[in-house]
Amino acid sequence: MSKERSKYLKFGGATVLILLSLAYLAYTGVQESKSYYVTIKELRGMGDSAFSKRLRVAGNVEPGSIRRTGTRVEFVLVEQDQSLRVVYNGTEAPPDTFKDNSQALAEGSFGRDGVFQAKQLQAKCASKYAPQQPGAPAMGTPSTEPRKSMTQVQPGASTQSSN
Repeated sequence: MSKERSKYLKFGGATVLILLSLAYLAYTGVQESKSYYVTIKELRGMGDSAFSKRLRVAGNVEPGSIRRTGTRVEFVLVEQDQSLRVVYNGTEAPPDTFKDNSQALAEGSFGRDGVFQAKQLQAKCASKYAPQQPGAPAMGTPSTEPRKSMTQVQPGASTQSSN
């Protein structure tokens, strides 16, 4: 084998090793950042696999269940006939829209004690996202009623002003 060919084989081997390392790092990074969206009922039916995955669970905040201590918040999510106790220990305080009866999305992990440990918390204001009433114009939609001016103009009167 010539020196030149040996040089190319070493370079090719090093390149393949680097590419395999990068592919492994990319794969493990995606696996760690992936989260599964499940309902409370699905979470209860997952068995032991629920304890090893990063999960997202949504529901309505049960009225009177919110207990705040700094940025730590304990509350109960309710969905149909299922409930789930959640403890949020985030670096930021919960959003202003997080209150009784609001829709909330908790992201974190499910503990063997039956408590969901949330690292992130999102909330929607229940009234802001309520379904539109029939016949009412959508928010931000211009009204179809004629605009009323501040001054009433008499029929036949001139609307020009003199300066």
